[in-house]
Amino acid sequence: MLNIDLRKIYNFYPVEPKPDPAALPSGGDLYYECLDCSVIVNSVPHIKAACPCGNLTGGGGQMTIKAPERVKVVRGKLK
Repeated sequence: MLNIDLRKIYNFYPVEPKPDPAALPSGGDLYYECLDCSVIVNSVPHIKAACPCGNLTGGGGQMTIKAPERVKVVRGKLK
């Protein structure tokens, strides 16, 4: 698993209106920020990805979220 700080590559903007935690959107330009450990992970990770606290884990295009209410959906734009 790569420990890359995506904030060095992308500018992130909150998705408005705030999505319902029960139905979080996903897509190539959408990312999830864990509110517990402040790590940002792609919503459709093709390589193994996880946040340090374990709330977000994924790989192979699938994401597992333990506590969706502790996730903020953001849109990433290359700097």
